[in-house]
Amino acid sequence: MKKTREKFIGCLLGGSIGDALGYPIEFLKIYEIYDKFGENGIEDLKVNMFSGNAHFSDDTQMTLFTVEGILYYENKRKNGEDISITECIFYSYERWLHTQGYPISEEYEYLLQDVKSPLLEHKELFSQKAPGDSCINALIRAKNNKYGTVKKHINKSKGCGGVMRAAPAGMYFITSNKDAFKLGCKLAAITHGHPTGYLSAGAFASIISDLCALLPIEDAIKNTIKVLEDMEGSEETINALKKAVLLAKEGNPSPEKLSQLGEGWIGEEALSIAIYCALSYPEDFEKALRLSVNHSGDSDSTGSICGSIMGAKLGLEAIPKQWIDKLELSDLIKEMAEKLYYNVESKIYKIV
Repeated sequence: MKKTREKFIGCLLGGSIGDALGYPIEFLKIYEIYDKFGENGIEDLKVNMFSGNAHFSDDTQMTLFTVEGILYYENKRKNGEDISITECIFYSYERWLHTQGYPISEEYEYLLQDVKSPLLEHKELFSQKAPGDSCINALIRAKNNKYGTVKKHINKSKGCGGVMRAAPAGMYFITSNKDAFKLGCKLAAITHGHPTGYLSAGAFASIISDLCALLPIEDAIKNTIKVLEDMEGSEETINALKKAVLLAKEGNPSPEKLSQLGEGWIGEEALSIAIYCALSYPEDFEKALRLSVNHSGDSDSTGSICGSIMGAKLGLEAIPKQWIDKLELSDLIKEMAEKLYYNVESKIYKIV
């Protein structure tokens, strides 16, 4: 049980650290990264001179609000209330929208007043960290609970804003990668309507589920591809995963090889880059993360996904303490991971 708990914490902290490592270089080309940080690129978290901490982006913000939505659902379920987990996560995303300075609809105002949100107590989460347009616009448009679903698409976006926040779905459904996949798809479809936009999120959640359940990463990927094969519109995500696996088998990992997978701005590319880096350095959290962010693309998202995978695979003990100490709100992130763990603990009694 202790090992599983440390995987939960490792997953959320690892994703946040990968996000913070890549955030300062998100919009830089690889040659600009080398010019600014040297021939090895960025290697350490950059501490903000005013706050004294390394800042994460909207990726971690939305991941934390995903956890909050799941916990909100668990509270409602235990009280016997009839509400869906997707609806609860949507409500939490509306609270996130509020933190980004956008007015939420009058019908959702009670979510700020009558619903106690532990996240709204932290001023750091009210910072705008280049939030994705697809997420913002979809949440603004979602009047009368008419948010995006897998069957009723809200847009045609397949950006990585869906996949980057899906790790908690895998943690919640640790005993079933298929259920994790379904929830990952549902929470991403709230804002991303293209099949690749939500199927890549489902795939990420499935992989996290298996890793938290102590399966090897190779088996987690194989299981996920099997689930994807039964889904309409999954060709892009399947091909991206298979390409990452084959590329990693070649050895000699490098940013140049990584670039063959794309830049990570869209869902399947971000996931495949993270998988490639995790397979290239399966036992080295730091090397995997550094490879995952040093490229000419969406460095914070690929770093976040890779960090979640490596944290779930290796556990908390694999994450450098100095990185945890530098990260903003690291205690809150750990607290949210532990709350999620204790809410699903009864489901994982067979996992040691």
